[in-house]
Amino acid sequence: MSRDTDVLVLGGAGVDTIVYVPELPLPYADSYMIDSGIRTRAGQTGDFVAVGLSSLGLRTHHVDFLGDDPEGDLVRALHREHGIALTAIPQPAGTKRAVNLVGPDGRRLSLYDTSRGYAEDRLPEGTVRALADASRHAHVSITQPCAHALPTLRAAGVTLSTDLHNWDGENPYHESFAYAADVVFLSTAALDDPVRTMRRIAERGRAEVVVATAGAEGAHLLTDGELSHVPPVRPAAPVVDSNGAGDAFAAAFLYGRLTSEPPHRCALYGAVAGAHACTVPSTQTAPMGRDELLERASAFEGS
Repeated sequence: MSRDTDVLVLGGAGVDTIVYVPELPLPYADSYMIDSGIRTRAGQTGDFVAVGLSSLGLRTHHVDFLGDDPEGDLVRALHREHGIALTAIPQPAGTKRAVNLVGPDGRRLSLYDTSRGYAEDRLPEGTVRALADASRHAHVSITQPCAHALPTLRAAGVTLSTDLHNWDGENPYHESFAYAADVVFLSTAALDDPVRTMRRIAERGRAEVVVATAGAEGAHLLTDGELSHVPPVRPAAPVVDSNGAGDAFAAAFLYGRLTSEPPHRCALYGAVAGAHACTVPSTQTAPMGRDELLERASAFEGS
């Protein structure tokens, strides 16, 4: 069977409105003057992973619901600009959207519009199966209704990855993703005991690798039952925005995995790409390319 796509990305297509605020949490006031402007741009988690993978030279295909609206047009244009194949399933409720409040230190608060979909939404099984049959790997966003596509992806025989983002280790919604994927990413932000959660994912599911990112503290890597620390990589420019750092980490890690690198080097790639993402304002899309990734990774190893 021909596998003409390296990575199929499911879900996570939408737009964000970016607002740079003077501080977070933002104290109550009747109004704030935003001198930097308020901008809406395409790019949620699936979009950023797809763009990151494509920029690293991987053949990428993205499938999700999109509305026939200006927000959907922004998402379509982003994919055209980066040469990423897109299968857009019509969504009468409109394209997913969010508002990101970004503080001076790069931290963000995201407000998600959950009205842009329905509980009964399903990605068409035949479409998912055909795309999966043509792919080496599938990265599954935790957006509705991607959980329902997991059995179809498994039946197609592709390896799977997912990003649980700021899972607290308890919310049952995330469990189907956590226990179905071969590679699981998550943040330590909401975890009281990251290591315990990582081990539970590996024990209850099929994950060969679990990675818990911890921002400026680096990341934790669990593979073959062995836990190790991934040191942070110093960004090459000032940190301006953490938005998209986790997606960049996941894309670069998967690049390493799909080019047969060992898990620790995959994690280094992730750390390098995540650090780069923190230097790019949310209003821009400037992923790291393959040559720059390899150069910076080699420089870090030699330092």
